Amino acid sequence: MKWGTKYGPEYVNRLYAMVRRHLKGEFSFVCLTDRSEGIRPEVRCLPIPELKLPAGIPERGWTKLTTFEADLHGLKGTALFLDLDVVIVDDITPFFEVPGEFLIIHDWKRPWRITGNSSVYRFELGAHADVLAKFRVEHEAIRSKFRNEQAYLSDEIHQQGKLQYWDASWCASYKYHCIPSWPSSYWRDPIIPKGARILIFHGVMNPPDALAGRDNGNWRHARPARWIADHWRE
Repeated sequence: MKWGTKYGPEYVNRLYAMVRRHLKGEFSFVCLTDRSEGIRPEVRCLPIPELKLPAGIPERGWTKLTTFEADLHGLKGTALFLDLDVVIVDDITPFFEVPGEFLIIHDWKRPWRITGNSSVYRFELGAHADVLAKFRVEHEAIRSKFRNEQAYLSDEIHQQGKLQYWDASWCASYKYHCIPSWPSSYWRDPIIPKGARILIFHGVMNPPDALAGRDNGNWRHARPARWIADHWRE
């Protein structure tokens, strides 16, 4: 999903290329977007359903909830949602093989909470339309209770008894798991953690920042992760 100008088409194109390299069999790659310019032809670009939020409120990912539209442009089957700024480093076929109705990353920072990180989640298209419908009706109350879309989504699916988490090693946080601990981060390069399949970039760093060693005010200094160029490419 891509809206606005924060991410250029190269993020979509490279994400497609990584999926193509790391997913066995055939698949359909869809980008819900308001800007399709520069996106490679293998990607099917479709409009983002209207969420109808009041003007001027913090976005905080709420637009992602439109992936749960009852009829999302006629799409059918199992969907694996991927944030634009992830880096895929190994086979992601197992993400389609784990049984369950809804799977998401278990948030790393506060693992005692049920909250998931929605950088990678899997669901059946059209199966959770109630989550979106409830938000459209009760968005003021929901936004006062939950800071962002992933907190609301995790809580709602958990209340239904359907929330499951990926294997803890599969989705690694670049911030928490790749950057060596201080002060060794000044002389040791970032790493790919054992068992990781997808690296998640949350906070102020994106793949090109990590590649160049820009910390952008991040909580910990990091050396350039030059190996990102081997994965984040078309």
